[in-house]
Amino acid sequence: MGMFKAIRIDKATLVALTQFDESELMEGDVTVRVEWSTVNYKDGLAVTGKAPVVRRFPMIAGIDLAGTVETSSHPDWKPGDKVICNGWGMGETHLGAYAEKARVKGDWLVRLPDGMTTRDAMAIGTAGYTAMLSVLALEKHGLKPADGPVVVTGAAGGVGSVAIAVLSKLGYHVIASTGRTSEEGYLKGLGAAEIIDRAELSGAAKPLAKERWAGGIDSVGSTTLANLLSMTKYRGAIAACGLAAGMDLPSSVAPFILRGVCLLGIDSVMCPIELRKQAWARLASDLDHAKLAEITQEIGLDEVIEAGARVLAGQVRGRIVVKIS
Repeated sequence: MGMFKAIRIDKATLVALTQFDESELMEGDVTVRVEWSTVNYKDGLAVTGKAPVVRRFPMIAGIDLAGTVETSSHPDWKPGDKVICNGWGMGETHLGAYAEKARVKGDWLVRLPDGMTTRDAMAIGTAGYTAMLSVLALEKHGLKPADGPVVVTGAAGGVGSVAIAVLSKLGYHVIASTGRTSEEGYLKGLGAAEIIDRAELSGAAKPLAKERWAGGIDSVGSTTLANLLSMTKYRGAIAACGLAAGMDLPSSVAPFILRGVCLLGIDSVMCPIELRKQAWARLASDLDHAKLAEITQEIGLDEVIEAGARVLAGQVRGRIVVKIS
């Protein structure tokens, strides 16, 4: 047993990069040497204390990790295996990823896909994995590129950036909604065909509005999601995976019972392992690695707390990877 670096959260708003004793790690049958993590919206909430994300103390923050198995008593994993872990309460109820070591359940782990590095995996992270879960849900609904345009909200953020890159590669006409219209060049570089100002979706939603898209991926929630639903074409679907603008949904039943629109809920935290494996396999094949490099910036563990504040303020484009070891 020994000490290692970690971002520790104690009660109140005490958050610091400090030394953590390995003997304090929680139960689990696999210990991972963490190589890379990332900064997601939920991480920003945790390290800034802006929302009660953390539900036990002390906590090591961080909901995403990629690294190498050090020790394992789980039959599926052995030392040297490269693994990914997203969600499962890490950084909330289970000691998380902003640390040089993590102890987790082997049933939570996904094997790193061939051709993908641990850094690549965290450049994708929970945001990109959530984007792919959304794409899979839309495909299961039956959505195809020939059905018409798809809309992506929060387009310059992590979920939005990966969603645009994947959907455009799959042949969809992607409409990107953003409050940062200065990012038009960036978004079109990812594959967006059109850019709309988020103001178009921020007013009070009509029960039904003009049909504009066959489907969409929304990470914003609230009035934005209500407007998306009211503008979705007959028998279309919206995958809802975020609540950056709020948890409310000021909508009506009209889109559902008059146009047969479906609202698809996307949960990344407790998602079944087989669906996780499918999502990561698709990310390995359907996400252009050159585009992934375009959307990624790298920081160190000592820069995470400041980066979390910038994510909440909407000042981060794309993805942040955190070099741990």
